[in-house]
Amino acid sequence: MRDKVSRLSILILLLGGSGLVAAENAISVAEAGTGSGTGIFQNAVDQTSYAIGMQIGRSLTSQEVNVNVDVMFQAIRDILAKKQPLLSMADFQKTMATFSQAQQKKQQAARDAQTKLRATSQAKEGPKNLAAATAFLEANKTKEGVKVTASGLQYLVMKAGDGPKPKATDRVSVHYHGSLIDGTVFDSSVKRGTPSQFGVTGVIKGWIEALQLMETGAKWKLFIPPELAYGLPGRPSIPPNSALIFEVELLEILN
Repeated sequence: MRDKVSRLSILILLLGGSGLVAAENAISVAEAGTGSGTGIFQNAVDQTSYAIGMQIGRSLTSQEVNVNVDVMFQAIRDILAKKQPLLSMADFQKTMATFSQAQQKKQQAARDAQTKLRATSQAKEGPKNLAAATAFLEANKTKEGVKVTASGLQYLVMKAGDGPKPKATDRVSVHYHGSLIDGTVFDSSVKRGTPSQFGVTGVIKGWIEALQLMETGAKWKLFIPPELAYGLPGRPSIPPNSALIFEVELLEILN
C-alpha cells in the first residue's frame, strides 16, 4: 500500500510543487465565484476534489507538460481503488526519471534563450542608455537644490526629516516611487498603497548610501547612476545601463 500511495504522492509533488494547493495559487473568490459548480459539488469532498484537479491542471499547464488526461486519471483511480498499477515500481521510477530529465532540459533551454536575449539587449542598448544616463546626470546636477556625493549619487531634499539616520545594520520602512529618466514608472510602493520593509544593505548601492544620509521622516528625490543601480545587466523592467529616479520617504527605522 505504501508503494502505491508513494507513486501518487510523487506524481502530485512533481506536478504541483511542495503541496497540493499552494497558498500562492489559491483560488480567489472573484475568480471562482461563478456559482456554476453548485450542481456538481454535493459536499466538501467534491469541492476539494475539484480544487485538487485544478491544481494539477494548472501545474501541467504552467510546466507545459503533455499528458493523456484519461490515462493519467486511470492511474489515480487504480491507486485509490487499491488495484495493481499497470506500471511496476521500476518502470514508474524509470518513466519519472526520463520525464524529469526532459523537463530539466526544457527549462535549461528556456534559461539559455533568456540569457542570449539579455546579452543581445545589453550589447545593443547598453552603450546608448549609458550615454543617455550620463547626459541626463550632467545636466541634472546643475539644477537648484541638487546635491552630488563622492560616488556620483545625486539627491534633492523634498522634505526634511527630524528623526535618526539608519545604520547599515538597520531595517527600515519606506514609501517610494521609481521611474526611468524618460518617466516610465517601473515600481512604486505608493501605487501599491503599502510601504516596503527591508534591510538597509539589501538594496542597490545608491539606496544604501542615501538611506544612511537621510533622517527619519525625510523625503528625497534620488538620481542614481547606472553603476549605483543595476548597471549593464539591468532587470526585466529596467533596461541595461539605466539611470534611475526615485522619490523615497523614510518612514521608520524598524530595529
